[in-house]
Amino acid sequence: MAGERSVARFGRAGEEPLLTLTCDPAARTILLRRAAVITGPTPLVITSTMARRMLTAESDSSGDFDGIAGGAAGVSFTPRDPLLDAIAFSRGRFMVEIPGFAALYLPSWPELSRVIEDCRGEVVHRPDPSPKPR
Repeated sequence: MAGERSVARFGRAGEEPLLTLTCDPAARTILLRRAAVITGPTPLVITSTMARRMLTAESDSSGDFDGIAGGAAGVSFTPRDPLLDAIAFSRGRFMVEIPGFAALYLPSWPELSRVIEDCRGEVVHRPDPSPKPR
C-alpha cells in the first residue's frame, strides 16, 4: 500500500457517500465515517449477523479524502478488531445506526475485506502441497 489510503464507499451513484471505511496505513487504523453532522460524542451502533456493538462516534471533519465533504460521525478501529470481521462476513448486510438519522443497511461487499486486509498488511504464504522433485 505504500502510504496510500484504501477506501470502501457506500451510497448512491453520483452522490456523496453515506458511509466510508478507510485504512490509514500511517496510523495503522481503520476509520468508519458516516455522513452525519453531530456536535459531540454520539452513540453509533453497528449490527451484523454475528455481532452488535455500541460505539461512541466523534464529530469528524478530517477532509474529503474519502468523498464525504460535509460533517461526519467517525469511529476508529484497530485492524484486528473482531467487529470488522463480523461486518465483512455478515450474511448479506450490516446496519449502522445513529440516533436522529436514518439507519443504514449496507451490503457486505468484498471492498470491506480489501480495506481491512490492506490495513492488516497480511500476505498469507501457504506451503505448496505438491511434492518437490529431489
